[in-house]
Amino acid sequence: MPAPPDPDPLAALDPSARRAGPRVRIAVGGAVVLFIAAVAVAAVLSFASGGGGQQGVITAPGPGADASTADAGPEVEVGTAPLLVHVLGAVARPGLVELSAGARVVDAVAAAGGFTAEADPAAVNLARPLVDGEQLVVLAIGQAPAPGAGGSGAASAGASGAAGPAGDGLVHLNTADVAALDTLPRIGAALAQRIIDWREANGPFTSVDQLLEVAGIGDAVFSGLADLVAL
Repeated sequence: MPAPPDPDPLAALDPSARRAGPRVRIAVGGAVVLFIAAVAVAAVLSFASGGGGQQGVITAPGPGADASTADAGPEVEVGTAPLLVHVLGAVARPGLVELSAGARVVDAVAAAGGFTAEADPAAVNLARPLVDGEQLVVLAIGQAPAPGAGGSGAASAGASGAAGPAGDGLVHLNTADVAALDTLPRIGAALAQRIIDWREANGPFTSVDQLLEVAGIGDAVFSGLADLVAL
């Protein structure tokens, strides 16, 4: 006689403990997929709101760097050598004065004690830059420049004109006025004024060749001037 079939082992379990049916398993699987998708979307949104990509990095200045000058750009060297100027004429304390680099005539007059009552301030270009070793003569009212004023290396602050060593026949670039410069070949009043403008902007000429830096003076014009001018 055949043995009776084994009873279903699940039948002994409580119905709530039995294995879920296919529909239940599908529902649970769908919920898991939705959960994973929601987590992925949240991660993408969080990444996007944070700016994404590589973030900027702020690098601290190296040892010894001054934070206040980190963006100051390249340093510009400024000459600091002092100027020694000999001030003569109608000033309170004639003599040698030591001035800072870039000083002008007004600084030299002030260092010499200022004008005297006899001085002619209108005859002095107070804004003119000074050069080291210069002799500055402040004229009295009605006084004419002494012969030789404005010679090589000693530009005078007295009345303008073609001041220079008497009888040398040259036009001196550092003291000549428009009328004197206009006597040179191929130099009219306009070009003469440009020479004076260059002198006032850059200081006294230190070489005759610097005439080539004046607008309007080329090699052809300069060749006719080289033997007729001096500093």
